[in-house]
Amino acid sequence: MRKYRKFIIIIIAGTFFSCNKQLDLPTDGRISMEQIFSDYNRTRGYLNSCYGFSPTPYMDRSSYTDEAQDADDNSSESNYAIWYSGSITSASYPRYSADGSPWSKLYEGIRKCNVFIENIKTATAFATDAEKGAWTAQAHTLRALYYLQLIKRYGGVPIFEKPLDINHDFSKDKKSSFSDVVKLIQADCDKALSYPATREGFSWNIYDNQYGIMTRAVAYAIKSQSITYAASPLWSDGTYTWADATAINAEALAQCLANDYKLFNQTPGADIAQNAYAYYNLIGSNDQRSTDKETIYQGGTKMQVWKWAGMPTTPGLERTGPCPSQDLVDSYEMANGEAPITSYTDANKLVPVLNAASGYDPNNPYNGRDPRFYASIYYNGAVRNLNDPNGKKIESFVGGTEGISETDRKHTRTGYYLRKFNNYKSGINNDADGSIRLFRLAELYLNFAESAYQSAGPDVSVSSGGLTMSAREAVSIVRARAGMPAFSSGMSKEAFEKKYRNERRVEFAFEEHRFFDVRRWKILDQTDKIVTGIRITKTGSNLTYSRFKFADRNAWSTKYLLYPIDQAEVDKMINLTGQNWQNPGWLD
Repeated sequence: MRKYRKFIIIIIAGTFFSCNKQLDLPTDGRISMEQIFSDYNRTRGYLNSCYGFSPTPYMDRSSYTDEAQDADDNSSESNYAIWYSGSITSASYPRYSADGSPWSKLYEGIRKCNVFIENIKTATAFATDAEKGAWTAQAHTLRALYYLQLIKRYGGVPIFEKPLDINHDFSKDKKSSFSDVVKLIQADCDKALSYPATREGFSWNIYDNQYGIMTRAVAYAIKSQSITYAASPLWSDGTYTWADATAINAEALAQCLANDYKLFNQTPGADIAQNAYAYYNLIGSNDQRSTDKETIYQGGTKMQVWKWAGMPTTPGLERTGPCPSQDLVDSYEMANGEAPITSYTDANKLVPVLNAASGYDPNNPYNGRDPRFYASIYYNGAVRNLNDPNGKKIESFVGGTEGISETDRKHTRTGYYLRKFNNYKSGINNDADGSIRLFRLAELYLNFAESAYQSAGPDVSVSSGGLTMSAREAVSIVRARAGMPAFSSGMSKEAFEKKYRNERRVEFAFEEHRFFDVRRWKILDQTDKIVTGIRITKTGSNLTYSRFKFADRNAWSTKYLLYPIDQAEVDKMINLTGQNWQNPGWLD
């Protein structure tokens, strides 16, 4: 018995104790579960303690993708140098990965949700049915969120829908498939959405002192992302088809549009940001959806880009952090919608094939690009101070003020700096940078586009869930907000897929999507092995652009499609069940 009790405390549930210990203890002379769930404030307090277990999205994950090369790559002990070398084991993964190993923390959140869902059923009449229904809906949505965050990292995981009895026999547990977990996620969200869409129920709106709570839009966003992943090449097992995904994505998008969700399209002042896309990534979403109607769930915290991914000319800079890659720069189309570069003639991506129809000039490579390029990347010649557009420009050429360096962590490694989320006014005395949204409306448009082109074709108008739209139209709406032309009609499925995946890369640059997208598409070996930069030399007024390649990365093999499960937890399950639950390739 003692073995199982210890296992319950350590494995899967994470830990029985949390920051809110007083809300979570069995009867021991202080307070019991019955006492918690017979009191209004204590019950609300326990629900509040169910929040906060989802990993926080952060810009550093881009350094683990082909979006960026990190400025700390030259330190042999840095996370990035170890990651790039591929010298990662299941034991060392939590130390060197983008977010450690959130396994135990997510299961702790799931356990707390389970406790709440089970106990609120029999709670005495201290609150209205509407209130208890709203709380139950939040708990189901949170549980769905935590399971989604688990499976997108680890794949199939054990499912627990009820609090574990102290005598629970873990030797009989099993690792469920990805699709089975998605079934639970969909069911949890549907359960949440079954409660009334009223202020007292499970609402669309965010009211006073409710910032950060689960809403109906979050439940739909979770449904959308989980079903899109389930139908993707890495996880497709016949349980969910692209047609299934299209139906769910269409309903999620239609419901959000019908309830006043819109792509942010507010034109900023010329001295604030270059365009609506840039402005959106600088403002906060805590406005009760009065201005920001795109954000579904913030998830991320304000980032100090100026300090941790800034430029050497910014006082207080600690490091330059994720430096945008030349590969990412190449992915930004010209303003006319044409790709500047169609492919490369060499395996190292150093000799690009130029698209003559695009108007791209390799001697003036930053002119006439997608507006999102200017909102996301600082390049040589870019203006930083928008209050002074005729003032000093970024000098990332060799020997320039912000020049490229192979050794200095305060200078760019690639020839570029991160601009997205960075307010040019930010500094030691003015922390005005933005944050990553965990879910936003643009993702629902693109999720629908992905499933619709797969199930019906790029141009076929799909009518489902209250929405009538084609994949091409959905993508084009997102592009229109950025000031980019619509996708042309008549593309083959293959051509559309290539352009769609590039669109997703650009729209969600530095927002963590790329890391998971290339894995679920099973193209990690095509994207993350080779990363390039640009070295610019200046002679008089002439600039020479020379592409270069970093040492090949080794974190692109099949095993890197998934996180390894914590080895200590795997060892416990081997002892209890005789089965090795470790993910493929991580059997160290």
